[in-house]
Amino acid sequence: MMLQISPRGRQYLKTAETLLRTAKTMTDRAVAGQLKALADDYERRAAKASRDDADKASARLAYNVERAWSA
Repeated sequence: MMLQISPRGRQYLKTAETLLRTAKTMTDRAVAGQLKALADDYERRAAKASRDDADKASARLAYNVERAWSA
Protein backbone atom coordinates (compact mmCIF):
# COMPACT_ATOMS: atom_id res chain seq x y z
CA MET A 1 0.00 0.00 0.00
CA MET A 2 1.43 3.36 -1.02
CA LEU A 3 1.03 6.05 1.59
CA GLN A 4 1.00 9.64 0.44
CA ILE A 5 2.92 12.05 2.60
CA SER A 6 0.80 14.72 4.19
CA PRO A 7 1.96 18.35 4.39
CA ARG A 8 2.71 17.81 8.08
CA GLY A 9 4.71 14.69 7.21
CA ARG A 10 6.63 16.63 4.56
CA GLN A 11 7.67 19.18 7.20
CA TYR A 12 8.98 16.38 9.42
CA LEU A 13 10.93 14.94 6.48
CA LYS A 14 12.36 18.34 5.64
CA THR A 15 13.60 18.66 9.22
CA ALA A 16 15.07 15.14 9.08
CA GLU A 17 16.95 15.99 5.87
CA THR A 18 18.34 19.15 7.46
CA LEU A 19 19.48 17.18 10.51
CA LEU A 20 21.18 14.58 8.31
CA ARG A 21 22.95 17.25 6.24
CA THR A 22 24.18 18.86 9.43
CA ALA A 23 25.31 15.50 10.85
CA LYS A 24 27.45 14.90 7.75
CA THR A 25 29.37 18.11 8.39
CA MET A 26 30.08 17.32 12.06
CA THR A 27 33.57 16.36 13.11
CA ASP A 28 32.37 15.26 16.55
CA ARG A 29 31.11 11.70 16.07
CA ALA A 30 28.96 11.78 19.21
CA VAL A 31 27.08 14.88 18.07
CA ALA A 32 26.74 13.47 14.54
CA GLY A 33 25.31 10.25 15.97
CA GLN A 34 22.78 12.16 18.05
CA LEU A 35 21.73 14.21 15.02
CA LYS A 36 21.29 11.02 12.96
CA ALA A 37 19.19 9.48 15.73
CA LEU A 38 17.07 12.61 15.86
CA ALA A 39 16.67 12.53 12.07
CA ASP A 40 15.49 8.90 12.30
CA ASP A 41 12.94 9.96 14.90
CA TYR A 42 11.68 12.72 12.61
CA GLU A 43 11.32 10.22 9.76
CA ARG A 44 9.18 8.02 12.03
CA ARG A 45 7.14 11.08 12.99
CA ALA A 46 6.62 11.88 9.30
CA ALA A 47 5.22 8.41 8.64
CA LYS A 48 2.98 8.54 11.71
CA ALA A 49 1.73 12.05 10.90
CA SER A 50 0.87 10.99 7.36
CA ARG A 51 -0.97 7.88 8.59
CA ASP A 52 -2.86 9.90 11.21
CA ASP A 53 -3.79 12.59 8.69
CA ALA A 54 -4.99 9.94 6.21
CA ASP A 55 -7.08 8.28 8.94
CA LYS A 56 -8.66 11.62 9.87
CA ALA A 57 -9.45 12.39 6.24
CA SER A 58 -10.98 8.94 5.79
CA ALA A 59 -13.12 9.37 8.90
CA ARG A 60 -14.34 12.78 7.69
CA LEU A 61 -15.20 11.29 4.31
CA ALA A 62 -17.11 8.39 5.89
CA TYR A 63 -19.00 10.81 8.14
CA ASN A 64 -19.94 13.05 5.21
CA VAL A 65 -21.07 10.09 3.05
CA GLU A 66 -23.15 8.70 5.92
CA ARG A 67 -24.71 12.11 6.51
CA ALA A 68 -25.49 12.53 2.81
CA TRP A 69 -27.15 9.10 2.62
CA SER A 70 -29.28 9.68 5.70
CA ALA A 71 -30.56 13.07 4.50
